[in-house]
Amino acid sequence: MTKRKWIAGLGGLILLGLVLGWVMGSAMVRPQVSHPAPAVAPARDLMIDSADGVRIAATYWPGRTPRSPGILLLHGNGASRGQVAANAAWLAGQGYAVLTIDFRGHGESSQRSRSFGWFESRDAAAAFAWLKRSQQRAKIGVVGISLGGAASLLGEDGPLPADAMVLQAVYPDIRRAVYNRMAAVAGRLPAYVIEPLLSFQSLPRYGVWPARISPIEAVRRYHGALLVIGGGADIYTPPEETRALYAAAPGAKWIWFAEGLDHGRISDLHDDTFRQRLLTFFRAHLGSP
Repeated sequence: MTKRKWIAGLGGLILLGLVLGWVMGSAMVRPQVSHPAPAVAPARDLMIDSADGVRIAATYWPGRTPRSPGILLLHGNGASRGQVAANAAWLAGQGYAVLTIDFRGHGESSQRSRSFGWFESRDAAAAFAWLKRSQQRAKIGVVGISLGGAASLLGEDGPLPADAMVLQAVYPDIRRAVYNRMAAVAGRLPAYVIEPLLSFQSLPRYGVWPARISPIEAVRRYHGALLVIGGGADIYTPPEETRALYAAAPGAKWIWFAEGLDHGRISDLHDDTFRQRLLTFFRAHLGSP
């Protein structure tokens, strides 16, 4: 084989890899339509406009009083507000005002490409502002699951100004998140090759380098009370990454691991132990309604 043919063949392989990477990336960010169950009174469904005009589907549970503290629940990647509906109703039963949303590209919100928390941070900010106004400037807490936690932190103006925040199964940065997921499917060596092909698509897709999609850097700017929750068997966000996220936070903070739970199960907690931890945390930092 001549040198020219060898170079042409190598160029063809590189081009093929880029094309396949783009196709794979497009599949990862494709919107997922779903239809959560309609609200049951006293809860009500509504729409909130994000800063860039995206329509966000939401459900609101009123608090015990018009000035009760509020809690914003933010679902994980590929889910919807239905993922957190049971916990939302339970928290409302404790007297808190509660708001859940479907991020863009999820549930019943406007169908846009998913962005792992980057553009979704605009949805989180709009929902936070709505709940803050609704509760007449009362204290507000946030529970962010995976994508929801990233969206709570990655805003262009910094993390949400919550009085208390729970980060549940939240990845430290996009490159690590992509690598872990590829390694779980294809093994570590292929993941080293595939990860950059996917992570660096953030520049043409979202207009930012992958280093900007980094919750572990963003959490350094959050000074409110923080509870970090991880799964002891989570291979997508392993315990050492959860500990690193916790260590980076500058304010009052606590960490809890649910031993034996993988990413899916830690993202879908509804048991009494989890709920009592939430209630204790929010009562301490938001007050009792």
